[in-house]
Amino acid sequence: MLLGRFLVGIGIGVNTVLVPIYISEVAPTKYRGTLGTLCQIGTCLGIIAALSLGIPSESDPHWWRTMLYAACVPGFFIVVGMQFAVESPRWLAKVGRLDDARKVVENIWGVAEAEKAMEEMKSVVANDDSQASWSELLAEPHNRVALIGGSLFFLQQFAGINGVLYFSSLTFRDVGITSGILASLYVGITNFGGALVASNLMDKQGRKNLLIGSYLGMAFAMFLIVFSISFPLDEGVGHTLSVTGTLLYIFTFALGAGPVTGIIIPELSSARTRSKVMGFSFTVHWICNFVVGLYFLELVKLFGVGAVYAGFGGVSLLSALFAYNFIVETKGRSLEEIEMSLSPAAPGERK
Repeated sequence: MLLGRFLVGIGIGVNTVLVPIYISEVAPTKYRGTLGTLCQIGTCLGIIAALSLGIPSESDPHWWRTMLYAACVPGFFIVVGMQFAVESPRWLAKVGRLDDARKVVENIWGVAEAEKAMEEMKSVVANDDSQASWSELLAEPHNRVALIGGSLFFLQQFAGINGVLYFSSLTFRDVGITSGILASLYVGITNFGGALVASNLMDKQGRKNLLIGSYLGMAFAMFLIVFSISFPLDEGVGHTLSVTGTLLYIFTFALGAGPVTGIIIPELSSARTRSKVMGFSFTVHWICNFVVGLYFLELVKLFGVGAVYAGFGGVSLLSALFAYNFIVETKGRSLEEIEMSLSPAAPGERK
């Protein structure tokens, strides 16, 4: 079982990096944000399905075997489904297979987009089949993008999403929902609803606006929970505010902090270093995820829920400020246009 969990972890770690890169490189510019949000929507649906499947485990101690069998099914569909998926046209252009790249672009973007797209790709990636080194992340402009990517995931995790998810079952128990799985199911449905709204807004409002609004909403939700905990209120009112704040936090997280973080990092990265920047950023993500999970309960015991949640709210405000000052809007711009605008050779084009 430990070996199996290790292999599953490797697969998840690889996919969290590959899937956003693949979608960003294959999706047409005008739909890239919406299609990128499918990562979040898929994750939400998977969580809801897993939680629903786990309900019988509360009465059947042997049900876990069935859950593990069911967990094999998505992997099978991925293996089969990817046989029919196209190769990234950006990667094809990078290794010099321009005719193949053009065929893919014409097939999935339309013939009208092919000429312009191919010219842009050739201007930045054609025949550059050398492997980028990790040391390139220390040079401009890659160091700036790597710093933004690592910071976004650092702030996302320390804004408290995993702590809130962990503590949500206790919050719901206070209002009479004693089943941990049922409480998590409510959270999962809220997360899914927020992701659906985000998919509709991503290419309309832009990544930067959604990210700022998301973190401001998360901060408000955290302070609402702190208020319900710290001030003498009617017990029913206090519990209702706690549940409302928890669901509002999850919903606003799904609007921006969740999907935008994974979408915007490959958009800002150059074709040469995109995989390295994503690998570095998600390494920061998983390390911070582990740290928050390890010390969350210890901090709650030491300082109390109110103080810890107030800290999460403060980090959320800091995250909104970071997004306002450092995030470059990528809505409606091709990956090549973004890369050229961030190049040191074209500082005047930076937006």
